[in-house]
Parts: sequence; structure tokens; C-alpha cells
Amino acid sequence: MSNQEDLFKNLISHSKEYGFIFQSSEIYDGLSAVYDYGQNGVLLKNNIRNYWWQSMVQLNENIVGIDAAIFMHPTTWKASGHVDAFSDPLIDNKDSKKRYRADVLIEEHVAKIEAKIDKEVEKAAKRFEGFDEKMFRSTNARVLEYQNKIDEINERFKKALNENDLTEVRQIIIDCDIVCAVSGSKNWTDVRQFNLMFSTQLGSVAGDSDTIYLRPETAQGIFVNFLNVQKTGRMKIPFGIAQTGKAFRNEIVARQFIFRMREFEQMEMQFFIRPGTQKEWYENWKQIRLKWHNALGIDANKKRFHDHIKLAHYADAACDIEFEFPFGFKELEGIHSRTDFDLRNHEQFSGKKQQYFDPELNQSYTPYVIETSIGLDRMFLAIMASSLKEEKLEDGSERVVLSLPAALAPIKVAVFPLMGKDGMPEKAMEIMNILKFDYNCWYEEKDNIGKRYRRQDAIGTPYCITVDQQSLEDNTVTIRDRDTMKQDRVSIDKIPSIIEEKVSMKSLLKKLG
Repeated sequence: MSNQEDLFKNLISHSKEYGFIFQSSEIYDGLSAVYDYGQNGVLLKNNIRNYWWQSMVQLNENIVGIDAAIFMHPTTWKASGHVDAFSDPLIDNKDSKKRYRADVLIEEHVAKIEAKIDKEVEKAAKRFEGFDEKMFRSTNARVLEYQNKIDEINERFKKALNENDLTEVRQIIIDCDIVCAVSGSKNWTDVRQFNLMFSTQLGSVAGDSDTIYLRPETAQGIFVNFLNVQKTGRMKIPFGIAQTGKAFRNEIVARQFIFRMREFEQMEMQFFIRPGTQKEWYENWKQIRLKWHNALGIDANKKRFHDHIKLAHYADAACDIEFEFPFGFKELEGIHSRTDFDLRNHEQFSGKKQQYFDPELNQSYTPYVIETSIGLDRMFLAIMASSLKEEKLEDGSERVVLSLPAALAPIKVAVFPLMGKDGMPEKAMEIMNILKFDYNCWYEEKDNIGKRYRRQDAIGTPYCITVDQQSLEDNTVTIRDRDTMKQDRVSIDKIPSIIEEKVSMKSLLKKLG
């Protein structure tokens, strides 16, 4: 088993053991691809959402937020294209009966070839001093052979997707000698499209009820409220509307823990602009969003932009910010130039104008849109994956630490009386009562102080405060840093300012400028 596979298994078990994520309905053997957030997970999730919301809405005077309903008029999804075009290409292996997304099979095959190129580059870099990677990639025969294979597959794949040629998609899988991971065979069925929307009935009498859908994305709630927000907020273009909320997709091939779920949460912002300015705004929002990710201190080498091979029906440009999860580089956030597709279609299907009068141009037009869309659950997984570490200490012992960005940590401060007697618990509770109005805090007396430190390391608590006998004499405590494990003696009255500087959301938002 590879180190990355080990990391992923450890991450899943750690998430359960320390109250971050549980399998939904576990006592009934669980529900596939549905998960519950535990007592620490919900706090981390809320903090990630707050970081996104405050950076998007609070720091931008021309972006406001809404909370649209999950249920929407069914014609909404006809206008958006989801009824006709929201589907995945699926293929089955006849021997194992296992079902796959055809596009994912091809993308993973390409990723394996890319990994071979990276290996060649890595070997050459070790052999040659003053190694020029760009020159090597453009001249090495083996690398060029691999790259030509990638280009050929991508070109065929892009053409097949754009023409909805499912027979050709299957042929690519066969030509690439892609085998089933379970049976090892290439005995594939035809590729079929499967619509991902969940449907239900609205109404008390079955015969009179209407079919409606659980929303597969939050964006349409923004588009149908475009004029409501613009007029009541007296918004001038360019401006944005942000929203977070649940979305639902009937994923047939759901896997990789919380990376792909049937019930998930999105954080989306639609930015309305003048037609013709979309290229500039698209590039601008790519950099803004990358800066947001970088402010968290996650290794920059684990993030990259990836342009879409096939553009969605609404887009004239689209890319993903990909993160290197334990199972490879995958989409974390999408940035899309959606043109005027959504507002124009809603105008057509509703019969109500969705236009903006621009006083500077003295004319009305249908705005174009730049979308930023990030999965909150995927962001949660990315942060957990980049934070979970096993460290060997100087004394030969080991510790598991979750080095979360301090502002996102579920518990900011743990307060311990060294012993559960002699007035130490009372003094510790005095400190708790000072801090609990501003931060989620943890109080514990059980076990020796070393074990208590290790538990807090494992849930990512940035600071531990220990009250001892000296605290009763001079009103000082020991404050321990999670990452360095350094312990300092500080006055109790200085604790709030120390914590504020290190763990407040403000400290993180300031990095965005």
C-alpha cells in the first residue's frame, strides 16, 4: 500500500475517532455516500464557511448574500439545462458488475501517464546539475512520447464529449487498455448517460402532485433572484451575489469519502458584469480565489489550475483549482465564465425580462456572469488531508497532530487544571469563563497532562492553558503552542490578547488585504 493510501485510510479513521465525520445512519449499516459531521467536524465546517462568507461578502462592498430555498419551481431546471443535460457517462464492467464514470476512467488513465512524465523529470533532476526542466520536457524522447499520448487521448476525448459520441468514449477506454480495478478485464458495456437529479412530489394528493427536484446546485437560486437583489439593494454592475447551502446529486459512482457525496454543501458567488468584459473578470477572479486558498498556508505545490477539456453548455471559459488529495489532483473549486446563458434562459422560460439598465451606457442589457463555486465538504477534506501529520519527537516518542489553520480550528483553547484539587479547577474555570464568550473552549481534568495535550493535538487545538500551584500564587499559567509544543509562562490577564492575535478570523482575513 502506498503512503498516500495509508494517509487516506488514517484520515478516515481519524475523522471518526475524534468526532469529525461519521457514516450516516451507521447503526443501520450506513447509507452510501452520505455522512454526518460530528461535534468537532461541525465546528471546523462552520469556520470554513465563515471564512469564505466573510472574505466574499464582508470584505467586498459590491457583493451581498442570500439564502434561497432548496425547492424551486420545476421550470427552473428546464431553463438551466439540468433536465436535458445534467448527466454523467456511465459504463459497467460485465465481469465484476462494477459501474464507473467513463470520463473518470479516462482522466485517471491520463493522470497515470502524467505521473510517468513526472517520474522521468524527477530522475533527470537528480542526475544533472543545473537541470532545466522546461528544456528536458521539450526534448526528451520518452517524455515527448508520453506527452503525445496524452494529447492524442485528450483531443479524442474532447471531440467525443462535445459531440456526445458515447460510442467513441467507449472506444477510447478500449484503445487505452483500461481495465476494471476489480475483475482486471476489459469486458465493458456501452456508455450511457444518467441524469443526476433527485425528484420528489409536491402536494398532499398523489394524483394532483407535481414533480419537483432537490436542487443539484445553489447557483439557480441566485439567478432567479437577480432582479430582486439588484433593485432592493440598488446594486450597480459589476456586483456579486453569494450563497452557501445544500445541494443534492444522485451520484451512481460515489466514492472517496466526503469528496463525492449525494448530499453536499456549496459556496457559490455569481458576479454580474457588462458583456465583453468577461475575459478580464475571469482572470481576475482566478487570482482572487487562489489567494484565498494560499492564505490558509497550504503547500502551494498541492494546488494548480486545470482548464476544462469540455466546456459546460453555459460557459465560454472554465477552469478548476485542483488540490492534490491523497488520491490525486482533483477539483476543489471551479471558476466559470457563464456568459448570459442563465439570465437569458430564465427570461425566455418565465416571460419576464432579466435585464439591467446601465446608467453609464444609457442602455439595458442581459449581464454576463463569472461564477466561483467551491464545495464546502471538499474544502473540509483538503484542509484535513493537508493538516494531519505523524511526528517523531526528540525523545523518540511519536504524536499525531492536526495542524489546522488556527482560525479554522474547532476548539481554539483547552484549559486544564494540573490536578483536580487545591483550587486549581476553580481557577481554570475562571479562565474558561473569560474566554468562552469569544471562542470554543475545552475543559478537562482527566488523565495526566501529557495525554491531555496529545488529545488536543489530534483535534487541532492551537493552544492549551495549564493551571498549576504557581497560578494560585502569582496569577500566571503555562500556555502551550500546538505546532512548536513550546510552553511559556504568561499572566492570566494577557491570555485574551495572545489568543486574539493568533486564532481570530480577523488574523486570517487580513492576509487577503
